[in-house]
Amino acid sequence: MVHGRVLVIAGSDSSGGARSRANGNNSGLEADQKVIAAHGCYAMTATTALTAQDTTGVHDIHHVPQEFLVKQIDACVSDIGVDVVKTGTVVEALKRHKIPKVVVDPVMIATSGAELLPREAVAELLEGLLRLTTVLTPNVPEAKLILEDSGYKSIEVNGVKDLEELAKSVQALGPEWVLVKGGHAPFKADLTVAETEEEKSVVVDVLYGHGGFCTFRARIRVPRIRTARAVRWLVSDISSPGAEDVDI
Repeated sequence: MVHGRVLVIAGSDSSGGARSRANGNNSGLEADQKVIAAHGCYAMTATTALTAQDTTGVHDIHHVPQEFLVKQIDACVSDIGVDVVKTGTVVEALKRHKIPKVVVDPVMIATSGAELLPREAVAELLEGLLRLTTVLTPNVPEAKLILEDSGYKSIEVNGVKDLEELAKSVQALGPEWVLVKGGHAPFKADLTVAETEEEKSVVVDVLYGHGGFCTFRARIRVPRIRTARAVRWLVSDISSPGAEDVDI
């Protein structure tokens, strides 16, 4: 039984997410399709870019023409129908079809540090998409870039409180909810920022919306469990959040 129709608007990862999985994340259309199918939903895709990447990094990016991207979206919506969109941009198409729930993974900066989104696309994200967004899921560098490009001072992450302030500041720009993924700012066991690879012990994600926080802590070796727990909490309790910590 299919529980929902999900359209993923994102780039394709030629490695199937190999580098991202090695660093504790999932990335690309391929990873999204697996997660959506595992939750009993039907996945459709609109490809924004093709990437040449492997476990060592992103070697090249080919961006799909905007006109063709819009045709992919129109085809899925007009024939199969869409209940939820997970996307990185395409403001006008979302406005036209009035999708009720939009999850945006901005995909601006790769784990390697490479910029994946052109600066003009960042401007489009800030100008139109954030206010259409139900849940925004940036990593720490992406959240900081969104603040900087909006004219606000960046926030240095030296502890969990800084992650919370980062999520709160980005949420003020328009999204209903912001889930800041802390994989780029791992902590030591005492929840201070790790300075070396050996010190990295805990990853913290912070969800903020409607005035409430929820933090998700996990040992750095179990990122999939951490992410799955955060998603389940979001789905089940998004209408009545409470400030709490979830340890895994």
